[in-house]
Amino acid sequence: MQFRAIVHGEVQGVWFRAWTRDMAREAGVTGWVRNLPSGDVETVAEGDETRLKRFEARLWDGPPLARVTAIDATWTDDTDDFTHFEIRR
Repeated sequence: MQFRAIVHGEVQGVWFRAWTRDMAREAGVTGWVRNLPSGDVETVAEGDETRLKRFEARLWDGPPLARVTAIDATWTDDTDDFTHFEIRR
């Protein structure tokens, strides 16, 4: 499965991307994360449903300085385009 999310709140400048990469690797999912010009963070992750749900739940927590106010998520079939999880610029 593929999970695509826009994370809203105080999520830039608080190590959110690096933390997200670490949580994705811990959950065993592949994909990427990046900052958006809007101040939000976008992430795409692929893996089995259980791992992705664990990853989504962790996104709500965020790192200590982050304040997540909303997550807009979509679920689709995976593309098998990813071999690891990376931070995109």
